[in-house]
Amino acid sequence: LVPGGPDFEVFHAQMGVDGPMGCNVRDMALLLDVQAGYHPRAPLSYEKPGSFLEGLGIPATGGRIAWLGDLGGHLPVETGILGLCEAALGRFADASFPSEPLLPDFDFEALWQAFVTLRQASSGCALKTHYDDPAKRRLLKPEAIWEVENAMRLTAPQIRAASVTRTSWHRTLLSIFDRYDLVALPTAQVFPFDVDTHWPREVAGRAMDSYHRWMQVSAFATLGGCPAANVPVGFDDRGRPMGMQLIGRPRGDLAVLKAAAAYEATLPWQTGA
Repeated sequence: LVPGGPDFEVFHAQMGVDGPMGCNVRDMALLLDVQAGYHPRAPLSYEKPGSFLEGLGIPATGGRIAWLGDLGGHLPVETGILGLCEAALGRFADASFPSEPLLPDFDFEALWQAFVTLRQASSGCALKTHYDDPAKRRLLKPEAIWEVENAMRLTAPQIRAASVTRTSWHRTLLSIFDRYDLVALPTAQVFPFDVDTHWPREVAGRAMDSYHRWMQVSAFATLGGCPAANVPVGFDDRGRPMGMQLIGRPRGDLAVLKAAAAYEATLPWQTGA
C-alpha cells in the first residue's frame, strides 16, 4: 500500500514495511493518505481505495477478534504483557468487538526460520556492498555482519522453501479471517528496557538465539501480507508502556483503522494533542 524505495531492488524486498505513526488514529489515517498509493517505480504498490481519513467518518459496527496471545507458549513474553492486552480486549468487547482465544494449527518455529531466511536474503544481500569494502565493514555492527554472512550461505531451494512456508501462513490467516474480523497479538514480548541494553539476551527465562528473536511477535503480520495497527493497552507497575497489534485481512487497511478508532474510544486516557 505504501510504495517502497527508491532502491536497487524493488521486487524481492518485502520484509520491511513503511507505515504511519500518530498520536491518535485520525493522525495515522491522515498520514497514510499522504503515503499510500501506486507509484510506477514501486511495481508491487497499488492504488489506495479512497481517503482513509474520510473513511473514518463511517464508524465500525463491531467485529470478532481472534486473540493469539503467546501462541500457546511458543513466544516467551515478559510477565504482565498478556494481562494488559487481555484487559484491553475486555474493554474492546464493550464496543462490540468480542474476542476469544485461538491457537492456529501451525509450526511457528518453522515460520520464524522462514522469516530469518527471507530477511537475510533481502537485508543481508543489501548490506553486502558495505561488507565487501574493508573500511565500511569495520563500521558494521556484529548483527549486520551476521546477516550478510548467513545470506551468502543461502541456496535458492532454501529461499523457495521459506517462501512456501510464508505462503502457508498466509493461507492460514485467510482461513482465520473466514471466521474472525481481526487477529490480536501483543505489540512486543518485552517492556521497554534500559538504553544501555544492546538487546535482550533472555525473555521470560528463555535465551534468545539471535539479536531479533525477542521481536518475533512483530513478524506475523508482515509474513501474512496483512495490515496491522498497534494500539496502546496501558502501563505496568513501573510505568512502562505496552501495546497490542490489531491485524486485518489483506488490503483491509481501512477496516483496521476503523477498528483501531473504535478501540481508541474505549481508552481510559486521552490520546492526541
